Amino acid sequence: MTAYKLPPIDPSEITPRDLFQDRRRFMQLAAGASLSALLPHTVLAGEQLAGVTKSTDPLAAELTPYKDVTSYNNFYEFGTGKEDPTQNAGNLKTRPWTITVEGEVNKPKVFDIDELLKLAPLEERIYRLRCVEAWSMVIPWIGFPLAELLKRVEPTGNAKFVEFISLHDPEQMAGQKSPVLNWPYKEGLRMDEAMHPLTLLTVGLYGEVLPKQNGAPVRIVIPWKYGFKSAKSIVKIRLVEKQPDTSWMQAGPNEYGFYANVNPAVDHPRWSQAKERRIGDFLKRPTLPFNGYGDQVAQLYAGMDLNKNF
Repeated sequence: MTAYKLPPIDPSEITPRDLFQDRRRFMQLAAGASLSALLPHTVLAGEQLAGVTKSTDPLAAELTPYKDVTSYNNFYEFGTGKEDPTQNAGNLKTRPWTITVEGEVNKPKVFDIDELLKLAPLEERIYRLRCVEAWSMVIPWIGFPLAELLKRVEPTGNAKFVEFISLHDPEQMAGQKSPVLNWPYKEGLRMDEAMHPLTLLTVGLYGEVLPKQNGAPVRIVIPWKYGFKSAKSIVKIRLVEKQPDTSWMQAGPNEYGFYANVNPAVDHPRWSQAKERRIGDFLKRPTLPFNGYGDQVAQLYAGMDLNKNF
């Protein structure tokens, strides 16, 4: 396994030294804990994840700068503003942390986060993140295929869907004191979507442990879907027979469908999805079907009407 090296970054994208040092001080002070208390044993000093290998980038693209990836987020548990998660996530305690996997499985199990990190080799994957508000990023995520976890609990023949449940703790997550969503946050995938090799159980980005505002300590990333499908700060994964009722479907069933596959031909009721603005760019660009991953995933939806199953 090769040592991790950051991908080449254009000089114009390099974070200024003073901002970098401020970020380091924030990481060290967050939640009143030392850095060593925040990171698992498999993490090297200097905040980086050890033993990470790079996979082939299916859609080579210029990376979104780290400072934008970690300061412009949707994470309603910490507020509805894009800057709220960065400002409000510091009190989130990511140790100890467990993920319960249960439901239609032969071997239900509670995984400690450090145990989870040892299930499969970590790899970097450069994926696009496409949000329904018509903005996007390109991020070097770190994790391993969700399928590696699900195989270990042995799904039964009744397992048709996978439900993800995020942490519910209003004392740590002040945004949960607002009724903007029905807490805890819930999302779901069809079983074949969850087992697809592109679906990533994610624990880091840019070579580092996952920042709190980006969904620490573990989240899902599904690159061909809108970003709201990627549940953050996950504490439970349930394999179920019936399609789960997700948070955004409850909040706006005419706006947020279960599948959430990126389809530029279907407008959101309040704005067009035909174009997107990459964070850092001034001009918009055409939105790609399935966020550009159609060659890999379109077969999952053969025969479905994606104008209705949005």
